[in-house]
Amino acid sequence: MRGYSAPKLVITDEAGYVPDTMAAAILPMLATGGGRRIDMSSPNGRRGYFYESWQYGENAERIKITGPQCPRISAKYLEQMKKELGPMLYAQEFEGEFIDDSATAFNSELIEAALVDDLSPWPRLAA
Repeated sequence: MRGYSAPKLVITDEAGYVPDTMAAAILPMLATGGGRRIDMSSPNGRRGYFYESWQYGENAERIKITGPQCPRISAKYLEQMKKELGPMLYAQEFEGEFIDDSATAFNSELIEAALVDDLSPWPRLAA
């Protein structure tokens, strides 16, 4: 993959599952030719370059199509998938939601809430 210079278009399918190092190898290829990169994927957790790009990327067009919006997927099938996958995996696979890994001790929203810039020291208690 490395070494190809100035492609007009690079499409990364299932980008949520591509290692960050491979994604980083694509960027220098686009440096000189003005090529375009398209990342397509279902989410794969709240981590990795696809998640970071979707959440925080600048100058990116985001298109999200969920299972219920797809006319080829029946409502009956979606209901079956909700039962089989459970609410979290269903949300990831059919609603395009970035979810936390079930093995994490703290979810990412809790961790982000703990990261503040205006932290003041604890008040001293009277002895």
